[in-house]
Amino acid sequence: MKSSARGTADAQERFYAPKDPLVAEFAAKLRLADGRSPRTCEAYARDVEQFAKFLGKGDPTGLAGVTTGHVRRFVMDLVGVRAYKAVAVRRKLVALRAFYAYLRSEGARADNPALDVKPPKAGKRLPVVMREGEVTRLLQTQVAGRTDFQRLRDRAILELLYASGLRRAEIAALNLQDVDLERHTLRVVGKGNKERVTLFNQATAEAMRAYLGVRPRTTDEAFFVGIYGKRLGPRQVWAIFKVFADLSGITTHATPHVMRHSFATHLLENGADLMMIKELLGHQSLATTGIYTNVSLEHMRRTYDQAHPRDREENR
Repeated sequence: MKSSARGTADAQERFYAPKDPLVAEFAAKLRLADGRSPRTCEAYARDVEQFAKFLGKGDPTGLAGVTTGHVRRFVMDLVGVRAYKAVAVRRKLVALRAFYAYLRSEGARADNPALDVKPPKAGKRLPVVMREGEVTRLLQTQVAGRTDFQRLRDRAILELLYASGLRRAEIAALNLQDVDLERHTLRVVGKGNKERVTLFNQATAEAMRAYLGVRPRTTDEAFFVGIYGKRLGPRQVWAIFKVFADLSGITTHATPHVMRHSFATHLLENGADLMMIKELLGHQSLATTGIYTNVSLEHMRRTYDQAHPRDREENR
């Protein structure tokens, strides 16, 4: 993916460049040697540099010379003063452990000061899910000032998000040869560079065909491109989605990942097998997919409470 400035949804993707050379080397190793995704490398680099800022030492010597006490105080600051959620703190601790494992492998340290720091316990929260009517409303939202190309491309992206449950990074990574419009199948490379085949519906196939009819002529193999014929990045997919979500007027906090949760929950509520949903989402464990059973029951309970007339009666 080539770099360019941020800003509009059609700008090319640019990944974060760490200011600290030691962190930059760490991020490069994650990307080139370990095969981590650019977004993961960026997140880890930002977490390590946030730790460096907490230490008040911007130079590599400061990062390389910390103790377990420094890491523990950082975690306490995140949980207490900054009120970070446990899941975010756990990720930052994972980043620090990876960073100091890298320093150890390079001979810059003899130990890993982040290993003995216990992460905060992550509470189990049910994923946010949109109601079916809210999804329909979002998909029917019109945005003024769009060209025919942008209008048809954006519609295809929104339909595909809901039809397939793809992550925004997976949408951005799609190539033309990955899409079979006749068989309604997609070849997707997901987390950990693991490949899977997933499905989409007839409405999405029609939207994708309409988009391909106006797609710019370009040598870029990406399925979804910007106005200059270059691949859209995950941030651009998010920006496109946000425009429609903001204009739709729905009250649920909608994101591309909420659309993924909604896809899985709505399939389950309409009779789809949990194992099939697991394969479509690319989950490694059925236990991960099982969270949608709880979501479905909670969603059903709320719908029941809203629909049953007895509780709305004043004189019961």
